[in-house]
Amino acid sequence: MAGNVPIQPKIVPNFPKKPSSAEPAWMQIILITISLLFLGLFLVLPLITIFIQAFDQGVQVYLAAITDPEALSAIKLTLLVIVIAVPLNAVFGVAAAWAISKFQFRGKNLLITIIDLPFAVSPVIAGLVFVLLFSTHGLFGEWLFAHNIKIIFAVPGIVLATIFVTLPFVARELIPLMQAQGTSEEEASISLGAGGWKTFCYVTIPNIKWGLLYGIILCNARAIGEFGAVSVVSGHIRGLTNTMPLHIEILYGEYQFAAAFAVATLMSILAIITLVIKSVLEWKTKKQLSNT
Repeated sequence: MAGNVPIQPKIVPNFPKKPSSAEPAWMQIILITISLLFLGLFLVLPLITIFIQAFDQGVQVYLAAITDPEALSAIKLTLLVIVIAVPLNAVFGVAAAWAISKFQFRGKNLLITIIDLPFAVSPVIAGLVFVLLFSTHGLFGEWLFAHNIKIIFAVPGIVLATIFVTLPFVARELIPLMQAQGTSEEEASISLGAGGWKTFCYVTIPNIKWGLLYGIILCNARAIGEFGAVSVVSGHIRGLTNTMPLHIEILYGEYQFAAAFAVATLMSILAIITLVIKSVLEWKTKKQLSNT
């Protein structure tokens, strides 16, 4: 009959079930356990040991060690170097990333290679280069001596060495970020009548702010703990050219273990604060990317 239309069976596509994980559960447990044991053995345990050794002789010895004039001088010098080196590297990093990601010019690959140079050169070698350039018998030594300018075994040499070893961090954080963003927003801003500086302040900086802060945090962390290059150019003058890592080395070499670990706790606290800020910035960056 015309009214009897055969019923077509409903076809349900048979999609393969997505596995919850590529590895079995026992393999995940083993990998996680190995990672936690490794981190506990080589990161958490040494950190705990530092604080235990610092307070081994009591709170008074600890307070005396971190309030010692030489320790305070080392802390102040470290903070001074950070205040100078990190902003300069931030400015350079933004400028270099802007030039590399937004413009085409000859020598771009050479500029990228130069930015990566501190990663390839030993910090000790970098410090030695500064000595060969700016010491009394160095390439510019006579001119500097004639004008009463002291760089090696003085604060300027420590700042230069720190700037060199921390130079790539901000630029290397921003270059891929700005390349991924492209130039469309800047071009639109300029086509609407905004100048270069206004475009930079209201378009570029808001787009890279988290990456910029992340690079500054990494640069700051390296500046706090730099030892090799600073050790070569500082001269280890107590109360004048010793940063916190150098002061810890001297105390440890003189068997003042409690004092050395006491100053080390300050660096550890700064490192922990840096890690917390880094984690927050990573979370904010991921959240910003997910919203876009």
